[in-house]
Amino acid sequence: MTSRKSRDGRFGAGDLLGEAIRGLAGHPGRLALTALTVVLGIGALVATVGFAQTGQRQLEVTFNAVDAVHGVVKPVDDNSGLAGVAPTAVLPWDGDQTAARLNGVNAAGLVSEIDLDNAAISAAPVIDPMAPPTRVPSVMAATPGLIDAVSGILTEGRWLTWFHELESQPVAVLGQGAAELLGVSRVDNQPSVFINGRSYTVIGILEQVERVNGLIDSVIVPQSTARRVFGLEAPDELQVKLKMGAGPMVGDVIATALSPNNPTGYEVLMPLPPSQLRQRVTAEVNSVFVILGLVALVISAVTIAVVTFMSVMERRGEIGLRRALGATRLSIAAQFIAEAAVVGLLGGLTGAAAGILATVALAASRQWTPVLDLRLVGVAALLGCVVGVLAGLLPAVRAGRLEPATALQEGT
Repeated sequence: MTSRKSRDGRFGAGDLLGEAIRGLAGHPGRLALTALTVVLGIGALVATVGFAQTGQRQLEVTFNAVDAVHGVVKPVDDNSGLAGVAPTAVLPWDGDQTAARLNGVNAAGLVSEIDLDNAAISAAPVIDPMAPPTRVPSVMAATPGLIDAVSGILTEGRWLTWFHELESQPVAVLGQGAAELLGVSRVDNQPSVFINGRSYTVIGILEQVERVNGLIDSVIVPQSTARRVFGLEAPDELQVKLKMGAGPMVGDVIATALSPNNPTGYEVLMPLPPSQLRQRVTAEVNSVFVILGLVALVISAVTIAVVTFMSVMERRGEIGLRRALGATRLSIAAQFIAEAAVVGLLGGLTGAAAGILATVALAASRQWTPVLDLRLVGVAALLGCVVGVLAGLLPAVRAGRLEPATALQEGT
């Protein structure tokens, strides 16, 4: 095989690339298998980085959607037995309205669990004493702002209103679990539930909440109704929904706003900004993924080096003939390096595409938003080319050092 030269008689970059492509095209099966190792390495690297970035973003979205915007205020547990614990302060009945007026608070609501020993709760006015016992839902009291504070979703009807609260109306909202226990599936026919024989009109069914999971298995009545009928002495908790990042600011003032004379009597649980620890853990996980991808790349480089060595051994006759026709050591070595670089580039481009597809497929299967820096595609292709060049250096140097006579003799 003769070397094609440029018009000025020198072996240029275009000639080098042409020879490299023709050399690879002569063995398409070997080219495909060698490029496949690079595809796997680059694809694994891009996919793992994409998985890490997508997972990190989903973690942040989930954290921001729930934990970062919810806070709780409740009286200090005076039964803790700890020295120096402040005396318990009682949450005011209008504590939700007080909290809602604070800057940084989007919604606030009070919730209490009503302790009814051996309460008879059913969807029928008459309780059969001979019937087998069934699980009885709990009873909770709430204010109108609670549904927004806990991000509740209704599947039927409506939530408690200020009219129900101000007039102590005998109405109830059923959590989904309580509705199933009582056999209530719709509210358009104005069903009633009976608590110790007293009728409460069901106005809604609560399907989902992000806080106070006990609501789902409870019969929920207005707070004022619980005070009048069940003797509720004080609210148990104040749930607040905050603006993003307002947790520390609200946490500093909410206790004083609720009880200026005894602000230390409340336990205030407000979200903090994403901690450095969480960011550090995410960075450590990302580094593990990157290391796994780099291990795959090392395996790819070793494979390219082995295949290039085999190519040099198989083409000794060609190398000897070209040396005899005037090809320099440098041009011979450059051709094998160029071949390895082309293999790496093809594998890098294909692997980057495969990694992106894998990231998108994973995100779609989990209904996440895929996140991947597109600059990584160019870096991955370049990295594949660099891996090919580095892997081909040693075999290329060996090819350039072959003497023409020896190469022709061994290649025949």
